[in-house]
Amino acid sequence: MRLALLVPAAAILALPALGAAEAASVEDFYKGKTVRLIIGYSPGGGYDTYARAIGRHINRHIPGNPTIVPQNMTGAGSRRAANYLFIKAPKDGTVIGTVGQAMPLDQAMGKPGVQYDAAKFNWIGNSIVDNNLTSVWAATGIKSIEDAKNKGGVICGATGATSPSVTSPQIINNLIGTNFRIIRGYPGGSVINLAVVRGEVNCRGSNSWSSTKATLGHHLEKRELNFILQWGAKKNPEVSQYMGRDVPLVTDFAKTDADRQALDMIIAGVEIGRPIIAPPGVPSERVSVLRAAFDATMKDPEFLALAKRQKMDINPMPGAELQKLAVSVVNSPAAAKTRLQELLTPKDVKKIGTLTLAGTVSAAGKKKITVTDASGKSMTLKTHRKQTKVNLAGKKGAAKDLKKGMSCKFTYIGGVTSLVTAADCK
Repeated sequence: MRLALLVPAAAILALPALGAAEAASVEDFYKGKTVRLIIGYSPGGGYDTYARAIGRHINRHIPGNPTIVPQNMTGAGSRRAANYLFIKAPKDGTVIGTVGQAMPLDQAMGKPGVQYDAAKFNWIGNSIVDNNLTSVWAATGIKSIEDAKNKGGVICGATGATSPSVTSPQIINNLIGTNFRIIRGYPGGSVINLAVVRGEVNCRGSNSWSSTKATLGHHLEKRELNFILQWGAKKNPEVSQYMGRDVPLVTDFAKTDADRQALDMIIAGVEIGRPIIAPPGVPSERVSVLRAAFDATMKDPEFLALAKRQKMDINPMPGAELQKLAVSVVNSPAAAKTRLQELLTPKDVKKIGTLTLAGTVSAAGKKKITVTDASGKSMTLKTHRKQTKVNLAGKKGAAKDLKKGMSCKFTYIGGVTSLVTAADCK
């Protein structure tokens, strides 16, 4: 009875195996606190969508009801965020984060820039165990992996050098014999989506089915996407139903035991999904509470209603199970790593150009601006309410604050997208 008085009703489920003293201690710690939710990708993509939805509801299930504040920290396919969480983030339960599902795989494969040990993170939970998909814009006429191999011309947009958006088409090239071109360096999935729609690229090498439905639902309704390959332990019948035919698993193309072992490492990463993690060293009672709060959120009617409105599938994996999966990937057999390294050999991978432009805003609209430089040359750039970061004389602004007559230095993604990622204005 005393426990029920100490802890808000919504958070009681977040206290398994804790005594009254520990429960009170956890509640006292979190009461009045702010918990930062680090998101390793840009706003608007699948990781961001899921993380922010969880962040809106999980605090009710944490004793003390702390305030959850999302913070995007992009870079290197979320490796920047992973390194921050492992090295610099406070190890007291006031910082959690979401990072790429390939994070344990990057460590196992000895990728450069990895400064973390994925096995030592505290894995809180994954909201969606789901297949990843390789998709092609329908206007290309490519409807199958055989079409992609025979017709060619597939150009996949991608984020960091070792993210699934890069590694998946690399594996397809080396395993099946396709010739996908890969353009990496986009800050997140939402920007890749924009690049596909605008015609700068025509493929996403890897994106989950649930994320596709949540962020590209209107394009699915118009039948503007074709799915040519599934990445998962078993086929998702919804994908085949959408395509009107069977869409194969990547493992269907394995020719040897070594192929299958290597692909199993990839599939384990897919099951890691959209993980929420906490830094190493967080007190065990707070880890237990965060895991239980996550589990409770997955059953929360308000959260599930939000997920339904945003067309987010929910098929969670609890933190303890997720922890074992991450450890298994890190400790994969040497033979599997060797074969996977062969499958990951790059072919035709290029980095998208990031450009700068200094000038005066000569016209400003809702989603685009025209900038005129000192020579009188004008250029139209796109802006986005979440993806365009604006600095106004040292103060944080927004894309809507860009007005005619402002003098600014713009950083933007080149190509058809021409999307402003940063504006530093006077």
